[in-house]
Amino acid sequence: MTRGPRRVVALAVAGTLGAGALAGCGVLPELPDPVPDSVVPSLVAPDDPAGSENLSPDGFDAVRRMAVRIRNVRCDGLSTGSGFAVDSRTLITNKHVVDSSRSLQLLTYDGRDIAAQTASVAGLADLAIVRTAEDLPSAPTLAASDPAPGDAVTVVGYPEGGRLTVTQGAVIGTTTDPLNENLGEVLVTDAPVEPGSSGSAALNDAGEVIGVVYAKTSTDKSLLVPVSTLQTLLGDESAFTELPECDA
Repeated sequence: MTRGPRRVVALAVAGTLGAGALAGCGVLPELPDPVPDSVVPSLVAPDDPAGSENLSPDGFDAVRRMAVRIRNVRCDGLSTGSGFAVDSRTLITNKHVVDSSRSLQLLTYDGRDIAAQTASVAGLADLAIVRTAEDLPSAPTLAASDPAPGDAVTVVGYPEGGRLTVTQGAVIGTTTDPLNENLGEVLVTDAPVEPGSSGSAALNDAGEVIGVVYAKTSTDKSLLVPVSTLQTLLGDESAFTELPECDA
């Protein structure tokens, strides 16, 4: 077992909304009422994700359709993350992406807003399940086993809450999870990730999910919850509990 660095950061980023003013000549019309603070505008995802030039047309389409951007209107602000479907109305993401939530806003690759019905979080790992009110565009296949060191990995998500991005690297090895020590081993890769990448699917060459991004180390290595852990938790109804309501 490879021992990785102990210093890690969870990948979550808070956002703030601002407003700009336009000035011009002539008589200005009366200004509209201010937009309520609770309103978070949706942004249409771009047509082509960064890194898509490395994928075949079929692979690009499948990758693009599976990724979902998540905005969490929290008790104390706004954060963004990523997620992916495991069936037509079930998303997988990280616990810290949905924590302290007042409402969750989901955006598909084609700019479609989908309502979140319920969210539940795992006690063992940094994982969460979000049930949706409408069908999701696409769900990838979960790999039958964890990858080996040296295997290729592709991460698909929305870093910084921005455009859909595809990054690639390789599995380096495993390490004891530095954030959830009861979990055991997690995967270490050199595929680049950033805040907002949390909850992204990590795929093998066949397009199957081999892990879920949840953090990166101080040396910019990405940490993944292995697909074997995800499969085990999904098979145990007691592994997830309902997300507590926002108290603020």
